Amino acid sequence: MPSNLAIVIPYYKFDFFKENLDSLANQTNKNFTVYIGNDASPNDPEELLVTYQNKLNIVYKKFTDNLGSKSLVEQWNRCLDLVQDENWIMILGDDDILSENVVATFYSDVEANSNTNVFRFATQVIDEKSNQTSSVFTHPKQENGFEFLERKLKGETRSSLSEYIFSKAELFKFGIKDLPLAWYSDMLLVIELGIKKPIISINESIVFFRNSGINITSKKDNLVKKNEATFAFYFYLIRNYKNVIATSFLDVLYFKLEKTILDNKKNVKFWIKTLHLYITNGKFSHFVSLFFKAIKSVL
Repeated sequence: MPSNLAIVIPYYKFDFFKENLDSLANQTNKNFTVYIGNDASPNDPEELLVTYQNKLNIVYKKFTDNLGSKSLVEQWNRCLDLVQDENWIMILGDDDILSENVVATFYSDVEANSNTNVFRFATQVIDEKSNQTSSVFTHPKQENGFEFLERKLKGETRSSLSEYIFSKAELFKFGIKDLPLAWYSDMLLVIELGIKKPIISINESIVFFRNSGINITSKKDNLVKKNEATFAFYFYLIRNYKNVIATSFLDVLYFKLEKTILDNKKNVKFWIKTLHLYITNGKFSHFVSLFFKAIKSVL
């Protein structure tokens, strides 16, 4: 049977890559193609990849420029362009690993759930030694994009790009928004693809997300960029989906947007964009209140 699943790995870090590939080689269902896009890494993986030539169907591309240092999303996109005829795509981090039944349970569920654009697996956080550092996060069998976001903001769940399988057609239609550091880019994609059709959860399989201390999630020296991405995330949702979000939850998003501004009060672009947004949405008095709150906080 031809493969209908592409597992795309935007490669740069070698540290945990063998574990990553081993988890693919150990899948009980091998009906998938692995597409690896090397982002001009100083650690060439080709010698390692040779050892998997009889275990995995691999399409490998070595890029000459380190695009990910400028835009992770652009690096992801050129890796996605490697995909051929498959209809479903997983974008797997080069340090994350899969339980051995991920692909098998996906194929079981995709047959039973045609009305979705996104499948999501249970997750567990691991450290640099592959020790489990969290409980297993499971999810409702079905939920829409904003229900997912609401649970996330309440601290009831976590999210990372590796745990999802996307419809290729819808992924390419909506695209991955290029936010700074790709922070929130994956969540925004999940939300948008989960608005008209539900996100389907597969809790019987686990994607292990590695919090190693060397990935973007772990780092603390990029807080300004993360703040800019957070602002862009909430601004985008309010501007584009205010008419489909429940009023009570929309108020939560406004609150989150304003907190992001107060955390970076000197960012003039934040203020200009927010002023325009609030005037457009009939919330000018709220903007004035926010402005005076910012002034008061520095006096």
